[in-house]
Amino acid sequence: MAVMTRPLLNRRLAEFGTTIFAEMSALAARTGSINLGQGFPDTDGPEEIREAAVRALREGRGNQYPPGPGVPELRTAIAEHQLRRYGLAHDPDTEVLVTAGATEAIAAALLALVEPGDEVIALEPYYDSYAACIAMAGGTRVPVTLRPHAGAFTLDLDELRAAVTGRTRLILLNTPHNPTGTVLSRAELTAIAELAQERDLLVVTDEVYEHLVFDDAEHVPIASLPGMRERTVTIGSAGKTYSFTGWKVGWVTATPELTSAVRSAKQFLTYVASGPFQYAIAEALRLPDAYTNGLRAELRAKRDLLSEGLAAAGFGVHRPAGTYFVTTDIRPLGETDGFAFCRALPERAGVVAIPNAVFYDHREEGAPFVRFAFCKRVDVLQEAVDRLKRLGRP
Repeated sequence: MAVMTRPLLNRRLAEFGTTIFAEMSALAARTGSINLGQGFPDTDGPEEIREAAVRALREGRGNQYPPGPGVPELRTAIAEHQLRRYGLAHDPDTEVLVTAGATEAIAAALLALVEPGDEVIALEPYYDSYAACIAMAGGTRVPVTLRPHAGAFTLDLDELRAAVTGRTRLILLNTPHNPTGTVLSRAELTAIAELAQERDLLVVTDEVYEHLVFDDAEHVPIASLPGMRERTVTIGSAGKTYSFTGWKVGWVTATPELTSAVRSAKQFLTYVASGPFQYAIAEALRLPDAYTNGLRAELRAKRDLLSEGLAAAGFGVHRPAGTYFVTTDIRPLGETDGFAFCRALPERAGVVAIPNAVFYDHREEGAPFVRFAFCKRVDVLQEAVDRLKRLGRP
């Protein structure tokens, strides 16, 4: 039998392997640990939205292929949401595209807009699919690192400007930012917008945590800034806001030209998905503001519970301004290797977390940081806090 000498996996993907989320979730299941690693809620979203999905199923809406761009009801609801929240007017027929979650939207946008050899700037640490999607598009990843300063992770605008070359095609943003919890300010986004226009760059912006901002933080879509609507692809999702992550309903809003480009790639990925759920999310997007206000208040309380518990256990805590993740520094515990720490944590304390280094190209920058998710029930978070107190015991 002949031996195959060429690797089976495309070399563009060879560096990625199994995601850290799969590894750590399997570790949680094997050890019976509390899983504060992967960012999914442990309760479902609003009952009326779940019932809307059941109603769509029973009425035969979405059980067959929905329209390629998404069902009209959802596209209209997305356009209404963008106008009501941010003053961004979009034609639901030509400027809105429904995707199989934000992850597909990211993939389709990068596959559509990036040519082999193009450089893509991403703020590190970054959601791990960014690197894989840039690679699949044949682009070159150029990380610009967010670094801890005064309790938050901050962007060095001079470093960002220096990263732009004649080969740069686009800037890939994420705000509110996973995993650090940073929310880019209006001033920072204005500077990025000016740079994009000066150097004729596109911006793809992942805004799935748009409603999960706390305290005095403000979510500002970069597409709402002067000169940016024409060069921005905005990505949103229902999973994080409505706690139905398994439904995989995301979307793109952009100009007709950009939307058409992204759709050209998206149609050869899933083509369509989540038919009945699209009708339900159309109803979710029309829930009164009291829903998102209540969600923010609930998550802020959970953030504070977990942050205070982590600090009491000896971690350095970077309290997030957005998302539902807390990034911690393990050096006060006498640790420096986040991977080793997270792999040992289930046995030491019965809790699973994610090493931030997996989200970095510059692994040494992320080595001492570990991410915990607080989108869990209060009793689960309290039990996790109690278990983490073991770390300080001899």
